[in-house]
Amino acid sequence: MKAGTLRKGRGAVISPDGRFDAWRREAADDGWWNEDEAAPATELMVDTAKSVITYNTSPDIPYDRTINPYRGCEHGCAYCFARPSHAYLGLSPGLDFETKIAYKADAAAILRRELARKNYVCRPVALGINTDAWQPVERRLRVTRGILDVLAETHHPVTIVTKSALILRDLDLLAEMARGQRVHVAISITTLDADLARAMEPRAASPRRRLAVVAALAAAGVPTAVMAAPLIPALTDHELEAILAAAREAGASSAGYILLRLPHEVKPLFRAWLDSHRPGHAEHVYSLMRQLHGGKEYDSAFGSRQRGSGPLADIIARRFRLAVRRLGLDAPSAPLDTTGFRPPPQPAVATPQMSLF
Repeated sequence: MKAGTLRKGRGAVISPDGRFDAWRREAADDGWWNEDEAAPATELMVDTAKSVITYNTSPDIPYDRTINPYRGCEHGCAYCFARPSHAYLGLSPGLDFETKIAYKADAAAILRRELARKNYVCRPVALGINTDAWQPVERRLRVTRGILDVLAETHHPVTIVTKSALILRDLDLLAEMARGQRVHVAISITTLDADLARAMEPRAASPRRRLAVVAALAAAGVPTAVMAAPLIPALTDHELEAILAAAREAGASSAGYILLRLPHEVKPLFRAWLDSHRPGHAEHVYSLMRQLHGGKEYDSAFGSRQRGSGPLADIIARRFRLAVRRLGLDAPSAPLDTTGFRPPPQPAVATPQMSLF
């Protein structure tokens, strides 16, 4: 990929090699660049797995298990903290992350087996946390819909974060689960600036469409929060109060925020995006990131990786607290009900024993 290339509908402008690769490539302009190649198609790969539930013990997140139907994300968000995970597949966290998507084709069947285990203990599962479970390819693959079918059938509680309007396709299940206090949904809104969103999140729903999703979910009785995420210093942080106010007007009942995260390959990827789309902003953004993380552009330590630390982080946190209190977005969400969980039947075990009749 030619360095600094803007590709229609794609977020990455560079494609760095993964940190586990034993070799490195360097882009060189030999005069043979063809602009017609600027919009690569999405390639799909089947991701085979024995389990779809991933467990964690991170002390700064409110859930201990997640399900991610996809690896990689067509939304192409330039800032996505999940991009480095594509290095585990031997692929670039740049363009490969948004064009080479792995999906768990048999996720629903595997989930059913996991929930049927005798030692399974029901607790809320977070759906689509690493990459968006309702990204564009879900429209035809319907992997997430299959997972949601199983969760609804077994009365298993679920929390969801998405920036996709496609979630409204599944409003029938979500409304049913909401009536049993088994679902919370959070809609991520990074900016209200449509032009900035189109460049930074090229295949995600527009800010206006996301607010419409908040309104539709709330109208159907689904507890809906807004996540001002990621909050990007010197680029979107000034919009914090406006995002919260717009979401409250649309019907959101609670709110949260997460600062921009720059792990591993995201650091050069987002800087390259800034250089291409917002010339002159990069050093200001990265200087403020260093102020938020004790001189480093990213700190992976639990407790500070999502909110930062120091005076600037305190100012942002205070702004958020004042805004949610003024808007009435500070009420705690009602706890999800785990008592109604109904394990699916144990799968039949093959046996050579013939039936008597």
